[in-house]
Amino acid sequence: MRILHVLDHGLPLQSGYTFRTRAILHAQMARGWQVAAVTGARQGATALAEETVDGIDFFRTTPPRKLPAPLGELREIAALGSQIDTVATRFRPDVIHAHSPVLGGLAALGVARRRRLPLLYEIRAFWEDAAVGNGTGTEGSARYRATAALETWLCRRADAVAVICEGLRGDLIARGIAPAKIIVSPNGVDLGLFGTPPERDSGLATELGLGDEVIGFIGSFYDYEGLDDLIAAMPALVAARPRAQLLLVGGGPMEAALRAQAAASPVSTAIRFIGRVPHAEVERYYGLVDVLAYPRKHMRLTDLVTPLKPLEAMAQERIVAASDVGGHRELIRDGDTGTLFRADDPAAIAAALAGLLADRSEWPARRRRARAFVEAERNWSSNIARYEPVYQTLAHARQDGTWQPHSPLNA
Repeated sequence: MRILHVLDHGLPLQSGYTFRTRAILHAQMARGWQVAAVTGARQGATALAEETVDGIDFFRTTPPRKLPAPLGELREIAALGSQIDTVATRFRPDVIHAHSPVLGGLAALGVARRRRLPLLYEIRAFWEDAAVGNGTGTEGSARYRATAALETWLCRRADAVAVICEGLRGDLIARGIAPAKIIVSPNGVDLGLFGTPPERDSGLATELGLGDEVIGFIGSFYDYEGLDDLIAAMPALVAARPRAQLLLVGGGPMEAALRAQAAASPVSTAIRFIGRVPHAEVERYYGLVDVLAYPRKHMRLTDLVTPLKPLEAMAQERIVAASDVGGHRELIRDGDTGTLFRADDPAAIAAALAGLLADRSEWPARRRRARAFVEAERNWSSNIARYEPVYQTLAHARQDGTWQPHSPLNA
């Protein structure tokens, strides 16, 4: 099986997007499949047009000259489509697997139809909702509606559609996409990277001035993550648990505002910002945290999309507490594998975290249950099998001549 992946961006850039991609491609390679990846213009200018990173062959698209929307997006689609076509000539894929956002899917669709290749389009989040969550778009705007319509148009024409969670699947079905056409390939964890619970690094803890009641967040600082609510919860938490501290590892658009909020807090000395750390160092910081907190705000993006970070924490046998948005409810069973608290409510956050710190008797059993859930249902080595029947069906139909664009597979 030869799979050509089409990506917005990839390694060596580091993000949840690139880590999911890495896990998928490594798991497919472990099955003996041949894989290659084409990255889009948003990878940025690179020194090499072709390079192997972490064992994966990447082919880079030269970014076109920037133009105002929508001309800039059209140029990106054209540039990526040209590179996909060039790579397809050499790689000879059985299936093209394009990953959201929609620009990459559109570029892949043009090549797939010209070359009579089947296309699987994978959605990790709706681009229009991600723009709202990142503060670069407005729900219900003309651009928002146009992007949603384009995504629906593409899903109707792809041969199969993969989504990362039930929330996205349900939304597509409501748009009229046939349920049989959609598979759920949930976020998973590479247990080779996150499989061993980290030991506490006493030296690092001493260096950072951390004690034995540490609440942590490790990830990107976007508004929708709700870190402002977590910081706002700290005075009440410290009042209930005087030794409680907050450790924030990462960075992003909200970092300056969050640092200013923390500096103005009456418990500012209990809040530590670390900044971004290399991926290889992340485990050291997981080992310092007693409870990983994920206070995502309630909005369409967080209700529909499941995050990756709580799964990584559960794999590391960390205690997890998260807001009760839809994406978290798909991953966490309240009181069983984690704790859920009311979203957008600092008082609820403080109460939930104080309760966890006050009674640790259930922590060992909860850690085991959370780890078992990841091993059984969110392990990439087994998750990857969800793609196989779709790939096989599409590839065999193409080989025996029964596959046609806009066939019943496309309904």
